[in-house]
Amino acid sequence: MPCRVRCVFRLDSGSLTLEVPPSEVSRWRAVARVLRSPLDALSCALLPDICALCGSPLPQLSSAPICQICWTEFPLLPIPSCARCGDALISPASALCRTCRLAPPPFVRAVAYGLYEVRMRAALHALKYDELHPIARPLGNMLAQAIAKLAPEAPAELLVVPVPLHRSRLAKRGFNQARMLSLHALKFLRNSHPAWKLTLASTTLMRLRETVSQAGLTPRQRRINVRGAFFVSAPATVTGKHVLLVDDILTTGATARAASQALLQAGAASVWVATLARARRSNPFAHESLSDDERDDFGPEMIRASTTLQGSYGTSSHDQPSF
Repeated sequence: MPCRVRCVFRLDSGSLTLEVPPSEVSRWRAVARVLRSPLDALSCALLPDICALCGSPLPQLSSAPICQICWTEFPLLPIPSCARCGDALISPASALCRTCRLAPPPFVRAVAYGLYEVRMRAALHALKYDELHPIARPLGNMLAQAIAKLAPEAPAELLVVPVPLHRSRLAKRGFNQARMLSLHALKFLRNSHPAWKLTLASTTLMRLRETVSQAGLTPRQRRINVRGAFFVSAPATVTGKHVLLVDDILTTGATARAASQALLQAGAASVWVATLARARRSNPFAHESLSDDERDDFGPEMIRASTTLQGSYGTSSHDQPSF
């Protein structure tokens, strides 16, 4: 008996659907691939496009113009890494890096998908400064994979709080990349971790004052730059809640510490951190002289840790938020 295929026209965005028996699904997919290939080739010949990261011609039309090779070249995090902040460990003798041992951060744990280098850096710049918004979806998928690392130990319910931009920066850029990435990440996590209750709270954390770009600042200057920059608009929304703080990049952790402190002071039970990218020390043995103020702030051990960090993180020519 021949198989029947029924076309259903609807008024919503999925106006044409095919009710195909399971046994016929693979056959229809094969037909679709055959028909699509010549169309892609013709479209690319008439409307050529190039990869936004490497400049190579794209073999097919895509709303996110990044070639498949570039997507595979996003650098992953090194192993071993600090169990607290996620930074690379110089020695695997301890589960924590020296900075986290000497000055434990207020957050429980920070995770990231990959390193803020090469393709990852170029993709984030394309999203934030070239307004290539379609790539937020695949980047959000990467962020979701980073957040999923917390699933075995994080609470069953988390309030997801994107790191905010100051209103003047938001007006200039037109969007908050942390919120955009969070939205896409939560869509993926609802499918991969349906029992995990993650609630987006975009307006919970506010940036009280505009801070200068963190790029090029020493660790101490970064801490001073974001000190007192954040506040919780409605403390009742975070009181007793476990919070997941989300941003695009984590470098020295100055912003993560300041934002976490603001959330904890407002009554949050705990703060966890997730970012798409993590900057690493380009030279873990770099040493620079400290000012008298820095020597007053830290003891001898913390001075050595600070000089190791100072000047050793990669910076950007753009106004990157150094989380």
